[in-house]
Amino acid sequence: MSIGLPAHLRKESVTRAFARVINAVAFVCLTLAFVGVVTLYASDTSRNLVPAAIALIPMLITVRLLNRYRTMFFTVAHLLIGGPATYWFALTIISQLRPVGVVGHYLLDLVLIAMMFVGGAGRNVVWSILWCTVGVAVSQASVALASLQIQGFVHPHPTVFVIYVAAISVLMILRLSQRGVRRVQSHLHRAARDDEFASLRYGIEATSAAVMHDTVLSHLAAIAHAPFGAMNPKLQRDISRDLEVLVGEEWLSEAALDSSDSVRHDWQNSALLATITEARALELVVEVTGDLTALSRLDSRGDAALAPAVKQCLVNVINHSGTMRAEVAIFGSPSEVSVLVVDAGKGFNEAETGADRLGLRQSVRRRIETVSGTVQVWSTPGLGTSVMIRVPTAENAPALERSAAQ
Repeated sequence: MSIGLPAHLRKESVTRAFARVINAVAFVCLTLAFVGVVTLYASDTSRNLVPAAIALIPMLITVRLLNRYRTMFFTVAHLLIGGPATYWFALTIISQLRPVGVVGHYLLDLVLIAMMFVGGAGRNVVWSILWCTVGVAVSQASVALASLQIQGFVHPHPTVFVIYVAAISVLMILRLSQRGVRRVQSHLHRAARDDEFASLRYGIEATSAAVMHDTVLSHLAAIAHAPFGAMNPKLQRDISRDLEVLVGEEWLSEAALDSSDSVRHDWQNSALLATITEARALELVVEVTGDLTALSRLDSRGDAALAPAVKQCLVNVINHSGTMRAEVAIFGSPSEVSVLVVDAGKGFNEAETGADRLGLRQSVRRRIETVSGTVQVWSTPGLGTSVMIRVPTAENAPALERSAAQ
């Protein structure tokens, strides 16, 4: 029960659960004793059992307070009040039921058990054992004193001692089991930490691979296809800007963005609009349709992953589709934001894509997977390509990550 709890809460939670149980047992025992005394008095009013019933009332009150507050004050109060109350109860029962008989011993045993189960201020198993022992001592002394005063001898109560031994055994088993739980819990915490590190490492690796493709590999391909002579000034500026990004490790901070970030990005301030603007600067005609306000449902992490993925899709249109027209359609739902990039170019067969073509694999798929999103590609040679990118909204992203971790 306590394996999954933090170490600083495990002992307290187990002890608190045990305290609740034994306080409940004590309250039930006192209630049964009260009902038994009232029943005996109703059957034979010549026996003055009213003082015994009255003696149980303060004990019932202290047990209820002890169950609610479980402090040292109420624990000691229960013992200080319960000792004289037990003595008065035993004095009345022994004096009015002669011989005491089975019924009398049954009523006395109930009160003795209630006094033994003191589960208030036990901060750990050792304290619980101590308070149970003190409760047994106080209750036995009270009954013994009443028995000596009325009968002149002390009658043993073996049932109480049997229950006491059973309670102590349960407490010792709990103490021993906590040691095993401590060892198991350390392994569980280590495994959870390793899994968290592995997830973080995967996100950084996926982002680094995508950034490498978007910057270095893309620029190398542009240089390879550039005409002989001086480098295009715009390409020079793009390379310088991307080098600053790589050296400054901005991509690393982007990979570590918290998915619970409350920052929202509307259409005018979104990275997706900046991406489409860059594509249009490259003479690609991009038509934007759909629900532009849906982007405000993304958190910073989702917005940071979506824009580069769409950028790579538009770059693929420019470099490989044979057309300079594309459409970007945006859809929104309470659980996700979808962006569809469509072109009517020459298309391709994704299964036959060469191993050196990393755009869809690194810049799109793996980047979107790091934010628990999905990517679907439909392409037919001669008929064009459609890429559907789905990213969970800020409210749905934490739930997706928890289910994925489980």
